[in-house]
Amino acid sequence: MDPLVILLAFAAGLVFRRIGYPPLPGYLLAGFAAHGLGVGNLATITAVADLGLLLLLFTIGLKLNLREIAVPQVWAVAGLHMAIVVPLTTLVILLAAAVFPVLHLEDPGTDLLLALALSFSSTVFAVKAFEDRGEQGSYHASLAIGILVLQDILAVAVLVYLSGKIPSIWALALPCLILARPLLFRVLGSARHGELVLLFGFLMATGGAAIFEAVDLKGGLGALAAGMLLAGTDQSRELYKNLISLKDLFLVGFFVLIGYYGLPSEHMWLVALVLSLLIFLRPMIYFSLFVLFRLRARTSLLASAALFNYSEFGLVVAAFAVEAGSLSPQWLTTLALAVTLSFFIATPINTRIHSLYGRFSTRLQTLERDERIPEEVPADLGSADIVILGMGRVGKGAYERLREIFPEDQIVGVEEVFDKVRKHIDAGFHCVHGDASDHDFWAHSGLKHKKLVLISLTNHTENLLAVEQARALGFTGTLAVVSRFKDENKELEELGCIAFNLYGEAGHGFADHVSNEIEIESS
Repeated sequence: MDPLVILLAFAAGLVFRRIGYPPLPGYLLAGFAAHGLGVGNLATITAVADLGLLLLLFTIGLKLNLREIAVPQVWAVAGLHMAIVVPLTTLVILLAAAVFPVLHLEDPGTDLLLALALSFSSTVFAVKAFEDRGEQGSYHASLAIGILVLQDILAVAVLVYLSGKIPSIWALALPCLILARPLLFRVLGSARHGELVLLFGFLMATGGAAIFEAVDLKGGLGALAAGMLLAGTDQSRELYKNLISLKDLFLVGFFVLIGYYGLPSEHMWLVALVLSLLIFLRPMIYFSLFVLFRLRARTSLLASAALFNYSEFGLVVAAFAVEAGSLSPQWLTTLALAVTLSFFIATPINTRIHSLYGRFSTRLQTLERDERIPEEVPADLGSADIVILGMGRVGKGAYERLREIFPEDQIVGVEEVFDKVRKHIDAGFHCVHGDASDHDFWAHSGLKHKKLVLISLTNHTENLLAVEQARALGFTGTLAVVSRFKDENKELEELGCIAFNLYGEAGHGFADHVSNEIEIESS
């Protein structure tokens, strides 16, 4: 890629990041700027974009968990939302085409296709929002991501349809690829770590695409299938972590490429603005459906906010429709503007979503149903005086050490991932399901009256949010919080917490462990 194009993408992305937005809208605008300036090699940018799309589909396959999408709170909500939103969006598209003839679509089915693409939400945006708040393992995050995975699968099916190809007879043999799964894991295990793991991921994504194209199926579907072959193990999770940054890097090429389909005109801006205003209905519909399916108001609100905006995958579908000749490039440019505007709208709302819930919680809770699913039943901390928030590696280790000192009925662990709670209980831990950043959990579980609360959550942001909840509700006991860096330690101590630096104290723990082992051997 032309260094000037890379510079434009970096500068625009950096500006958006500095003002508190995801860099994706900057990449779209950089594409328009590069096209307007007449710089960049289109063939090279297209090749980079194609590789980014293959890696996107491959990583989706790696993260695919059928159990997460098999519950009605995911598949039924996703289906009902689509049934409501697609007709409304189709109406807007038809009105836009009637007012601006350049946006007229010859094939009536393309209206529905375009509306379907606009019904998707952004996976990149939602995942980033949850990561920034340390909520990747929360129940509302699993619901939102489950819906996004369903939408991604549907988008892939649309891409196959747009290819217009009839699969060859050899496509019937593709299910036999699952027999290669043990061999693939053996090869991945041999690669161990580092660049060989990355190279294996590239091989699987591009190799899967090549196999599917050889039998006249869309290559992207092959990349998705390759990811699904490797899903569900620790090795696949490591592969995902290694590939995710590279996937995002190559996808920059795709977002830049959108700008080369043409510069936006005044009527495109107007239609994009109307489409962006339409998204305000989206969280309302999602919230109503989540509550209907027996979720709490807080869970419903946080999941709905993450699904607020339009999807970058919708642009992928639209780009393939343009390539297939069923959609005009003007519509792709209009969609790119609508996606950008939706990010502007959704970002500040998601940044302030916890404070918004705290402000309107009483009113929102009146909309809840009396009956709730097991994951949403309030936790009972019992008579324990010591509570450990976050039963990951550190929290679990703290629990094991504390029960050597105190009676076990005085200790309780709190874990936000429902499946992990069951595993901890089976392993002999007193553990309940709860979200440490949940205002309702602090207010109604008796947590604010405990003597000692140890906080060991995913990241510093989530730890701070739990501390803020404790202080806001008048917690007077002792708060002990883990940290990873000196500045985090200082911030926690200023808030009156006992701060434990995992990295700073690791050497002491290592030395103590070795000393204990030497004493055991000597005796």
